[in-house]
This record gives sequence, C-alpha cells and structure tokens, in this order.
Amino acid sequence: MKKVSRRKFSQSLIKGIGVASLATTLPTACAAGNSPYDGKKLGVALVGLGSYSTGQLAPALMDTQYCYLSGIVTGTPEKAKIWSEKYDIPEENIYNYKNFDAIAENDAIDIVYVVLPNSMHADFCIRAARAGKHVICEKPMAMNVEECDAIMAACKKANVKLGMGYRLQSEPYTQEVKRMVREKTFGDIRYVQAEAGYFSRSNPDQWRLDKSLSGGGALVNMGVYAIQSAIYGTGENPISVAAQEFSTRPEYFKGTDESITAQFEFPGGIIGNIFTSHNVTANRMYVNAERGWFELHPANSYGPLKGRRSDGTEIKFPHESQQKLQMDDFARHIAEGTVNRAPGEMGKRDMIIVEAIYKSIREGGKTIPLDLGRMGIV
Repeated sequence: MKKVSRRKFSQSLIKGIGVASLATTLPTACAAGNSPYDGKKLGVALVGLGSYSTGQLAPALMDTQYCYLSGIVTGTPEKAKIWSEKYDIPEENIYNYKNFDAIAENDAIDIVYVVLPNSMHADFCIRAARAGKHVICEKPMAMNVEECDAIMAACKKANVKLGMGYRLQSEPYTQEVKRMVREKTFGDIRYVQAEAGYFSRSNPDQWRLDKSLSGGGALVNMGVYAIQSAIYGTGENPISVAAQEFSTRPEYFKGTDESITAQFEFPGGIIGNIFTSHNVTANRMYVNAERGWFELHPANSYGPLKGRRSDGTEIKFPHESQQKLQMDDFARHIAEGTVNRAPGEMGKRDMIIVEAIYKSIREGGKTIPLDLGRMGIV
C-alpha cells in the first residue's frame, strides 16, 4: 500500500470529491436479531489509526460482546503491518484511503468507524454508506451543517445505520444524570454549568490546530462535550446562545479558537453556561435544581468518572471502557433494534449549536436564536 499523508489526502478530497454525490447501494448484510450469545458479532473497521484508535477503540474492541475489530483503513503501510500482527487482521481486511471503496465487497465488515481529521469525516462516512456499511462518525460530525445533512442523506439512501462517536452517551454516569433530570429528583432544573478542556502543549503542527483540517479549535473538540452536558443536564435543547472567545497564547493558537465561553437559554427560563479550552484543564458539570444539586467531576474523561449530590449521596458505578459500551450499544442497535443513543441527528444538532456560537463571537457576543425543538433529540 502506498503511503498517503492525511493532510495531502484531505486537501485532495476537498478539491476532487463532492459530498453530495450519492449512489444507491444495497445495505450490508448484518446479523439482524442476533444476540451476543449466538457467536455472530458484527465486524468493525477502523478508518484512521491515530492515537484514539490505537489507545482506546482497538483495545475496547477486544472486550466488546456484540462487535469485534475485523478490519482497518490506513495510509501508512508500517501501521498496517503492526496492526495486522497485533490483532490478527487478515490482509484482505486491510485497506488504504485509495482502495477504500472496495470494502463494499467484504462481508466480514459490517460497521465502518471513521476516526479521521474532521475535514475527512463527510467523505468517508458517505463512501462507507455507499459501500453498504453502517457508520460510526467520530465527533464532531463534520465541518459544517451542510456536510452533516449530506452524511445523513447518504445513510438514509443506502438504508444503513448512522451513529456518532459520543462515548459518554453510553456510560452510566450520564444515564444517571438523565434519569435525575427526567424524574425531577430535586425538582425542576434552574441552572447548568459544563466545562471541558485541556492544556495543549504538543506539536503546534498537529492537525487540530489547522483550521482547514479541524474546522475549529477547542469548541469543535472539547466543546462538544460541554454542549452535550448542558443539554442532558437540563433535558432540553437551548433556544438561544451568546458567546465570547479568549486567547492568551496567540503564537500557538494561530488559526483556531483557544478558549470559549457561551451562555444558553433553555425553555422555561433555565440558564446554562459552558466553558471549553485547549489552554485550560476543565472537566466538570454541575446542575442546580429547586431542592438541591448534583455534579460530575470528572465528567468528560475516559474514566473512572465521579459524582455527588446535595443530599450526600455519592454517584458511583463500576468502571468500564466507555468506548466498549458505546460500540456495543451501536452494534445492538443494528442487530436487535435497540435505541440509537447517539444518532446522526444529535451530531447535526450539535453542529448547528457550534455554528451559532461562532456566529455570536463574530458578531460581538450577540444572542443567536436556536430552533432545535423540532429535532426531538436531547
């Protein structure tokens, strides 16, 4: 396989491949109705073998019940050899970015998980759908709302399932927060605060700091967690947002946002604040209600997470790999028709909010109205 750099390939995609070009294909043969006990797991191919695939997804797929690592897609022959030996992946299940479309003929691969720079998400999600494969797209869903629509249209046309790589939607602490909000454990929600960030000191040439590849900075990376926390911490979609951007290291963050704060208004007068940064470590969500409060701290990391309530109750669950839970949830959704905890509509909703935040910043912190209730995703 010829080595292809992600940067060059991404740039060629932007110029040479339109995301709106869709073709009708048959959906992949999947184990509909199967349970984890009949021995027929769904095969997952990871597209992009960077740090997240290497450190989190591949190890998680060694423990999943409903799916397993069946294939890889990489532009680096050296990585292909290492992964093939480590995970016993046959040569016929190894692809590069150029021959990726041949995956359509491979019955060993049911799900394609796109773990590439953001500028490549739309193209590879669409190509995976056209190949008849179910799709998991790592967050953020795409570079803009238009690309989100194109991904969703491709999956609908090919009759394949689409899920977002929102690992926190499958872990028990998030589900417990949702339960307390839904059941009004402490009464109606009044205020939510969500923070997600880390201090970046790595290579200044990394793709996350290149806006042409990332589409943005802290907001599209860690900010998605804060947005999600604010939403499931209230059980509502916001109706407006105002935002501000701050930069203290402009020499490092030359083209992407460093730190952003945003203020949400939710139905019923609920107020929410979020903070996200690539220059500050932040990892907490706090919810205030009529008769008490609850929080997760840490709230966004790979775990174990930790929570507490104003009545002295500790929020605690046995730790499991969030990625394992996430991928098993999606495989069960395909095989058994269970709920899709992180559908494409959720990814699109978050991108609508991201675009509104950037618009508010461009317009000096102006309040931007949001019309998300019709999407029905919280």
